Amino acid sequence: MAAKATAAEIQAALKGLPGWEYEDDGLVKSFEFKDFKQAWAFMVKVAEAADAMDHHPEWTNVYNKVLVRLSTHDASGVTGRDFELARKVEAAL
Repeated sequence: MAAKATAAEIQAALKGLPGWEYEDDGLVKSFEFKDFKQAWAFMVKVAEAADAMDHHPEWTNVYNKVLVRLSTHDASGVTGRDFELARKVEAAL
């Protein structure tokens, strides 16, 4: 099991993840795209990265908007795996 990140670790990591916020024991960011097709293409890229890590996001999609929430359930909060996936989410843009 991955260790839950401390408040200091979370704040330090967020400095390198523009637009991401820490709320309710998770990392959260909203993305907006030109249209549904671009939003879906982004989700496919993220899904492939997440599946390769065996670490899957909570997310919602409405037309051109995608809300991503990352948390490690077995740690009941944010871990290094969430920071890693957040960086991969950013790389999918």
